[in-house]
Amino acid sequence: MALETLQGPAPMNDIAKNRYPDWEPLLTWIALTQAGSVSKASRRLGISQAAVSQRVKALETLFATTLLDRASRPARQTAAGKRLSDHASSLIKHADEMMNGVRRISRSKMNVVRLGCTDSFAAAGGSIIIRALSSSAREIHLWSGSTGRLEESVVQRELDLAITPMDGELLEGMKKVRLFTEPFVAVLPASFDAETFGTLGDLACALPLIRYTSRSRNGKQIDEYFARTGDKIGRTCQFDTTEPLLNLVANGLGFALTTPLCIWQARHHIPQLKIVDLRRFSRRGKVYPKLERTFFLSYRDEEFGGLADELRSLIANSFERQVNTDIMSALSLQEDAVTVVK
Repeated sequence: MALETLQGPAPMNDIAKNRYPDWEPLLTWIALTQAGSVSKASRRLGISQAAVSQRVKALETLFATTLLDRASRPARQTAAGKRLSDHASSLIKHADEMMNGVRRISRSKMNVVRLGCTDSFAAAGGSIIIRALSSSAREIHLWSGSTGRLEESVVQRELDLAITPMDGELLEGMKKVRLFTEPFVAVLPASFDAETFGTLGDLACALPLIRYTSRSRNGKQIDEYFARTGDKIGRTCQFDTTEPLLNLVANGLGFALTTPLCIWQARHHIPQLKIVDLRRFSRRGKVYPKLERTFFLSYRDEEFGGLADELRSLIANSFERQVNTDIMSALSLQEDAVTVVK
C-alpha cells in the first residue's frame, strides 16, 4: 500500500486504455452485426476484412470472452456478443446526443451538417439546400453518390441526413419521411419521327433500348415495370449513370426510360432529345400505367429532427417551385409532374 501511495493513481489515459474499448472497434462491431458478415462489414466501413477481424479480436481480448461463434456458418454472436451489441448501440447513440447537445448550447449554429443526396437531386436542388442550411450550420458538407452508398453512410454515421429514392428497412432510432415523387418518361432522339406510339416493345423494334443496369435503383424499377406491362425487350447497352445513357440517345442510337431530374442532371443533351409521357403508349387500347420514383429523407430522429423539418419545408416550397416551373418547362412536361408531400 505504501508503494501505491507514493506512486499516486494511474493516469486517466492508462485507465481508459485498460478498461474501455476504443470507438473504432465498437463501430466495427456494430457494422458487423448489422451487415451479417465480415466481408459486408468491410465494404461498409471501407477497410479490409483483416482489419475487421483484428478489431473484433481486440474487443474479445479486452472483454476476455468470445463474441463470435466462428464454428457456425455464418459466424453468429455469442450471448456476450449480443449484450455488447445492445450496449454499444446505446453508447454510440448517447455519444452523438452529447456532441449535438453541447454544440447547441455553446453555439447558435451546428459546426457541420453532412447531407447526402443522389447526383440527380444535387443537380436540381443542391444550391437551394446549401443556401437554406447556411442559417443552421457553420459548414455544410454535401455528398452525392449512389442510393445504397448514401443510405449506408447514414447508418454508419458518416452522414447526418440523406435524400434518396429508396424506402428501405429502418434501424432503431432512424426515421424516413416522403419528400416528393417524380415520373419516369421515355426519352427519344429529337430527330426520331413517331406520330403515334404503340407499345414500348414496338418502339424497341425501331430503336434499341438503352438501359440502366439492373443493379441500379432506376434499373430495378424499370425491370419491374416491364414485367407488369408485358414488354420483353432485349438488353444491349447498359449504364449505372445517366450521362452516357442520354449521350447515346442524343446521338440517335436508341431510346431510354429515365426521370426529369436525371435528364436535368445532363441537361446539355436536351436540345437533341424528345421527351414523351409514358401514358402516350398503349397496349390493346389500354394506356400504359405511370412509373414513378419517390424520394425520402433519412435521418436519426432524436438528433436531427428539427433540421429535417426545415428541409421538408424547404422542399415543399422553393424546390417545388423550381422543379415544376423552370425544369418541367424546359423539358416540355406538365408543370405538376413532380408531386411534393406537404
